Amino acid sequence: MKRWLSLVLALSLALVLAACGSSSSTDKSQGSNKEVTLTVGASNVPHAEILKQAQPILKEKGINLKIVTFQDYILPNKALATNQIDANYFQTIPYFNLQMKENGYKFANAGGIHIEPIGVYSKKYKSLKDLPNGAHIIISNSVSDHPRLLLMLQKLGLIELKPGIDPQQYDIKDIVSNPKNLKLDANYDAALLPKIYKNGEGDAVLINSNYAIDNGLDPIKDPIAHEPSDPKSPYVNIIAVRKGDENKPAIKTLVEVLHSKQIQDFILQKYKGAVVPVSE
Repeated sequence: MKRWLSLVLALSLALVLAACGSSSSTDKSQGSNKEVTLTVGASNVPHAEILKQAQPILKEKGINLKIVTFQDYILPNKALATNQIDANYFQTIPYFNLQMKENGYKFANAGGIHIEPIGVYSKKYKSLKDLPNGAHIIISNSVSDHPRLLLMLQKLGLIELKPGIDPQQYDIKDIVSNPKNLKLDANYDAALLPKIYKNGEGDAVLINSNYAIDNGLDPIKDPIAHEPSDPKSPYVNIIAVRKGDENKPAIKTLVEVLHSKQIQDFILQKYKGAVVPVSE
């Protein structure tokens, strides 16, 4: 009798555990009762902050968003390629394309979320016209950043670039006019530029707003000039996934939520123009 009761209890417990397991493994995002866990790698600012705002919205849609933060621009793509994360959110399209070319990654762009304008920061001068002849201008050492930085300097009237070149292929050697004889110094990692500026190095430093914010700078008030706005800019920060995953329901829902008015309003209110949302 005791043996029979023990067997009944064991079977009952097994059924309960099985029921619990089945309820946690169904997929709400695809119309069932299962909650999906989506792991996304991101830079601390503003990417992780934006994702945190999306967490409760995604939770209601059956998606448990797990955010993994990274301090550099190399590991998030490695983690994505090795299936440690489901997506990442930190990079622009030119950098994304360069990484795929150099490393053979099979990735896809699931959607653009925001743009981070670049600022010209200087401890020594109040405006671009005050920059002296031969001014030392410090920029990122990332080759994928150079076309953007050079086009920015051209739009600000400081240099002219050789015409007839693919805008995404410009490099320092393509400068054909440099009236102030600016000395462009591309020997520093982008993450170090805020510290370099705070130390008073160079005559001006070009800093992306995400690094500025992360280091306590105000990307609206502190720069002496800003990257001119361009709604067609390719420098949008995207959700990157492994090729083939861009059509997965959870990924599509993530992008839809990040494009929602609620999240875009948060970006506008939180960053006040230092980060600009996009909806495509």
